[in-house]
Amino acid sequence: LNFVEPYYNIIAPEVYNYVVTIHGVTMLFFFLMPILIGGFGNYLLPILLGIADLNLPRLNALSAWLVLPASICLSISMFLGAGVGWTFYPPLSGGDYSTGHGVDFLMFSLHLAGISSIFSSLNFICTIYSSVNDWTASRQSIIIWGYLFTSILLIVSLPVLAAAITMLLFDRNFGSTFFDPLGGGDPL
Repeated sequence: LNFVEPYYNIIAPEVYNYVVTIHGVTMLFFFLMPILIGGFGNYLLPILLGIADLNLPRLNALSAWLVLPASICLSISMFLGAGVGWTFYPPLSGGDYSTGHGVDFLMFSLHLAGISSIFSSLNFICTIYSSVNDWTASRQSIIIWGYLFTSILLIVSLPVLAAAITMLLFDRNFGSTFFDPLGGGDPL
């Protein structure tokens, strides 16, 4: 209908932007990382390695419990309206275009989900390295090596994303100029 009548929208553009933002963040940070990597890895990795449980059960529990406050922050951001798109493009998610605290809660949600995923990845790496020795390394399943390499890449890449989100959070709330070209920042 948008092509037939250019200014006719089934839903408001702001609501559509909120839905796109929450859907993208949910699929990437709440479905892919905690459920597919953390959830399936919690029971699949010990079965494939032939061990009773992961090496660090308290770290595993902490990782699972961090998903709850992250989900609460995500829900609050949905109700407050965080329509920045799933890429968090800094001009759109800056304080000029996205006023209110919806974007801030979304950023806190991403920080908590990222910490949860890093804890799960540390647990997987410790479990794999303590269970696989030189004699059994060549006989392990490719899924185990996939979990190992994915966990290493996750630990390397998530702090970079967290730093970018933190800089954006500082730009929004404290008046810094990390993403403002007039203040000497990087305009992306």
